Amino acid sequence: MNLTPQQRKLRNEQRQQDASQAMKEHLAHEKAFYDNFRRLKAERQAREAAESRKARSASK
Repeated sequence: MNLTPQQRKLRNEQRQQDASQAMKEHLAHEKAFYDNFRRLKAERQAREAAESRKARSASK
């Protein structure tokens, strides 16, 4: 596949735009994942703390 210098330049620019967009999407998904992970962890810790308090008050 013989490309002219202009075609190569356009192809490389398009590849860079595609890579940039893919990276933005990846980072957005990664942020959403970790935000959800932290939310679920906080909910679990709150639930465990409540269960622990309930168990301590029941044993008294």
